[in-house]
Amino acid sequence: MSLPDLTTGRREFLKAATGASAAGLWLGFWNTPGAFAEELSRTPHQTEGPFYPDHLPLDTDNDLLVINDETTPGVGEITHLTGRILDAKGDPVKNAVVEIWQCDNNGAYLHSKSGNGEKRDGHFQGFGRFLSSRQGEYYFRTIKPVPYPGRTPHIHFAVKVRGRDKFTTQCYIQGHPGNEKDGVLQGVKDPAGRNALMATFQAIPESKTGELAARFDIVLGLTPEA
Repeated sequence: MSLPDLTTGRREFLKAATGASAAGLWLGFWNTPGAFAEELSRTPHQTEGPFYPDHLPLDTDNDLLVINDETTPGVGEITHLTGRILDAKGDPVKNAVVEIWQCDNNGAYLHSKSGNGEKRDGHFQGFGRFLSSRQGEYYFRTIKPVPYPGRTPHIHFAVKVRGRDKFTTQCYIQGHPGNEKDGVLQGVKDPAGRNALMATFQAIPESKTGELAARFDIVLGLTPEA
């Protein structure tokens, strides 16, 4: 599998981490020796779904709110989404391509068959990529996911590691009432597994614009290559 060069995205992460309070919330924990003493439970696999973009946007960076040099941002609750890609021993998986995609604030995906494509927010990127750092970290600026008919709010994730099969899963909002009726989520029968797919979207206290922070770690069943 050929992986794109995303070193620029990694530099953008460092800028964002120093400029956004949300990204800095987790750095102390990430760099704490022995943070994981026992083998971690693997993140449950979830379907890729039918709406992985059939035409990727020209801009595929980790800021889904601004497309290229446009000045009008996408609509929604701004969310700083962070986390780590780890193996089952808790060791970081570096140089993993992390992709996310989600519907916009109107419930429309960046896909030609999205049910309400005519309402799609043209200022929302809908898809982004990031190359995990040496500590396995990733960072995206996006919106809090919203529901659409038949699904509870979620963000799709794909993780690509050189020489390995692509891993796909979905991130959900902890405590959202729609979770109990979502067939894809409830397909994970183990309560601990379902809980591993949850993220808490918390208000950033010092934000004057109501921005949120969320963390979603992904544990893969592999040993990272040197």
